[in-house]
Amino acid sequence: MALSNPLYLTFTTRRNKPIIIRPAIPTPYEFKPLSDIDDQEALRFYNTGVIFCPKNHLMSGQDPAQIIKSALEKALVYYYPFAGRIHEGPDRKLVVECNGEGIVFVEADADVRLEDFGDAFCPPIPCHEDLLCVPETPVGDVINRPLLYIQVTRLKCEGFIFGIQHCHCMADSSGIAQFLVALGELARGANSLSVQPPWAREILSARILPHITHRHPEYDYTPEKYSLPYDSLEHRSFFFGEKEISVLKEHVSPKLRRFATKFELIAACLWKCRTTAVDYNPREKVRLMFVVDARGKQSLKIPKGYYGTALAFPVAEAEAGELCQHQLSYAVQLVTEAKARATADGYMQSVANLLVSKGRPHFAMDSRTFFISELTHNGLEGIDFGWGKPVYLGPATVSIASYCIGMQNKKGEKGIRASMHLPECDMERFCLEMERFTKASNHMMMFFQQPNTFIQDHSELAKANSFVGVNHIKP
Repeated sequence: MALSNPLYLTFTTRRNKPIIIRPAIPTPYEFKPLSDIDDQEALRFYNTGVIFCPKNHLMSGQDPAQIIKSALEKALVYYYPFAGRIHEGPDRKLVVECNGEGIVFVEADADVRLEDFGDAFCPPIPCHEDLLCVPETPVGDVINRPLLYIQVTRLKCEGFIFGIQHCHCMADSSGIAQFLVALGELARGANSLSVQPPWAREILSARILPHITHRHPEYDYTPEKYSLPYDSLEHRSFFFGEKEISVLKEHVSPKLRRFATKFELIAACLWKCRTTAVDYNPREKVRLMFVVDARGKQSLKIPKGYYGTALAFPVAEAEAGELCQHQLSYAVQLVTEAKARATADGYMQSVANLLVSKGRPHFAMDSRTFFISELTHNGLEGIDFGWGKPVYLGPATVSIASYCIGMQNKKGEKGIRASMHLPECDMERFCLEMERFTKASNHMMMFFQQPNTFIQDHSELAKANSFVGVNHIKP
């Protein structure tokens, strides 16, 4: 079976000089404090994302860069804080100076077609450095910088790639998705937005006398100096469709089979398999950290259109030996309990109070912690710049987090693609562990990515039919 990924992918990108885009009309000059959830240390960085938009015959002759540039000027009237600059005040408090200085925009052309990227869309996206207008910035470097960097790259096939880097202190994934949906509405000719963006950051700020009412293991110790050598890790991703989810459910109790979400099943499975593969000391505590969105929590009264960070980072914990020896139900139960704690009344207020009381610390991230972020319910599916539904919307680069991304495979099956990055020796053991939970299905597909390498493998089917394809992609 032939694979659609190219043997070597190289192309030339010709960038115009960066320009500054400002709101189309004057906007209020004011200082807006970020919330105490927004300005924690862990969010002081720029998130990267790419959107792959295929050719649309109805838009033939239209320049996506010019259409998006014009729409950005209009969008910044509504989202004018994005055109400002962040400053740090006493006690490391971050404040946005809404001065209309603008965002950075680059238009570019690349001699490559969308189909040349193949269909293995998962971070790290091949040649992502050519699709983003500035190199990745160090964590913490958000002061007095533009808050949005956008590049529109036109392709030979008449499609284009929209690359974005945004300051995470300003918006989480749901917030930036909302901004991009609004941008698409304006690009398609709307005169106003379907959802107005209130600021309302005071809702997630600490009280004058902060009181910590819940336990927060995500911040409960000083993290070790922890970084992963991403260039030397293997990056693989796994597709979970309805059949794969059904197989996972066979490994859990009837109660969890009914009530556990797809993400909870997948996250628990990945955590358990990773723990076994890495071979921790059996008595060592291992942790799964994930993301919970507080939007919709009635007690918080977060207004519709809120685009700031409304995330908690709950943690499930267990001794490595216990996690490995127990059935999958044990891991799933720990995940559901952690989620329940993070969605309890008063939890987000307690997080804000803790962050202020402890100097806005980074969440605790070390080699014993597996961090996974779900991007399947953040509104990205509503983005349309006028060219129709994109073929990929998601992160461009790898980070400390693995991702669960909604996608559709080549057969048209909808599902979730979950990523993993590990050293080579651990990755091989991890894949063997994954087979234990998926071998009942011949439909499990793994998309592997090493640095400069893509592999596609049909697990048990591969052994029977010697079906393996390897494609090398140059940076």
